[in-house]
Amino acid sequence: MAQVPATIFRQYDIRGTVVGDNPQVTPDVGRLVGKGYATFVKRTFQTERVYIGSDNRLTSPPLKNAVIEGMLSAGMDVTDIGEVMTPTVYFASAQHGPRGGGIQITGSHLTLEYNGIKMAYGPLALYGDQIQYIYNCIVNDDFEQGAGKLGHDPDMVRKHMETIASKVKMGPRKLKVVLDAGNSLSGMYMAPVYEKLGVEVICLYCEPDGTFPNHLPNPEDPTTTDDLEKLVVESGADFGIAFDGDADRCGIIDNHGHHIAADRLLAVLAQDMLTRRPGATVVFDVKVSQMLPEVIRQAGGVPLMWRTGHSVMKAKMAEVKSPLGGEVSGHIFIGEDYYGFDDAPLVSLKVLEIFSKRNESVSEAFEALPHLVATPEIILPTPDDIKFRVISELQDYFRAQTEVVDIDGARAIFDNGWGLVRASNTQPAITLRFEARDAAQLVDYMQRFNSKLAEYPQIDRARLEQQIRNFSA
Repeated sequence: MAQVPATIFRQYDIRGTVVGDNPQVTPDVGRLVGKGYATFVKRTFQTERVYIGSDNRLTSPPLKNAVIEGMLSAGMDVTDIGEVMTPTVYFASAQHGPRGGGIQITGSHLTLEYNGIKMAYGPLALYGDQIQYIYNCIVNDDFEQGAGKLGHDPDMVRKHMETIASKVKMGPRKLKVVLDAGNSLSGMYMAPVYEKLGVEVICLYCEPDGTFPNHLPNPEDPTTTDDLEKLVVESGADFGIAFDGDADRCGIIDNHGHHIAADRLLAVLAQDMLTRRPGATVVFDVKVSQMLPEVIRQAGGVPLMWRTGHSVMKAKMAEVKSPLGGEVSGHIFIGEDYYGFDDAPLVSLKVLEIFSKRNESVSEAFEALPHLVATPEIILPTPDDIKFRVISELQDYFRAQTEVVDIDGARAIFDNGWGLVRASNTQPAITLRFEARDAAQLVDYMQRFNSKLAEYPQIDRARLEQQIRNFSA
């Protein structure tokens, strides 16, 4: 029986350390994952070809080569599409049709000691039991056998870029943007696309460098966007765009240097989409602001709240035939005349298209949306062996007092806002978020949760108590 660490087989991907004394994701593990993935998709989806790419981390090439070896040994035909963004792998898999597959070697926004493997079939991503099936194939030495053929298609990224560029029609307003690629691949690929559409581009850290010497590419971490925010204001740009390490998420910085929350970005995208698709359903996760469903209804759409996680969001959108979805983490999915996966390059183009047709500034457009007082996501370290029991007990506790949305944790609905607690799928933690009409109400909601969580001494509540102090000041 092969010895692989079970903990790297996570809810949405495979991820772990690749350096140090006891690395978790080694080429040997990659080879086994390749065999297990090929076995799973052949048996389940009759997949006939898998497209594989990687980010520009220094640890990615040996891992990619090992995964390729594993897939070939399981009889899977493989096309290597080179160093590309994750959406390019998703695009390759989706454009092949239902019998296409995709694997991306990427650590995304994580620090350099990590790397990982994201897996797709058609336009969707593997998650949950599908990933556990691969793990079970490995531990039981249960693989398909064969001799797959290896091909190369370095032109796939051009096909992807041309396809997404064809999905937008720019208006008369000439835009200036700052693009912060964080030394990932997005700068090299996206700057020419923007320029071809008539956009003036100021590049920041657009040169690929797998050591990420300036900052980790993670637009949802405010400490990584300081330089971008300053340059947007100094240059008089209309807005800034920052991509994460594998470009399945992007962040928008307005003309005043302020970060636009992903659910507010989704609201503007929904307003635009619903002018063409009135009555359409927009899917979003349980962590979004109450502002979002209100905006969707006002724009003539149908809001649908669903579980957090890019893989489950894509699956739900496919089920209900939704043309747009997104989550607070920054994953946004466009299904209007497209495949519905998290393609941040296309999202950025949609934002450019929208503001090329408007006279108002980016800050003015987002200021016009309803404003509520909200906390950031609050992550509390919680042992894995109790976190789901805690969530179940909190569901019962709040259900006795008020309405509770329980599709993913417990979102307790109060008179003027809500509080959410859910179990993290990726780490030993629970996550919370709160929203209200004013700070006093917000503090009240946090204290209600905190008093109940105090019954569990294993939970480190320091970050929640810090937020209570912040909003009480």
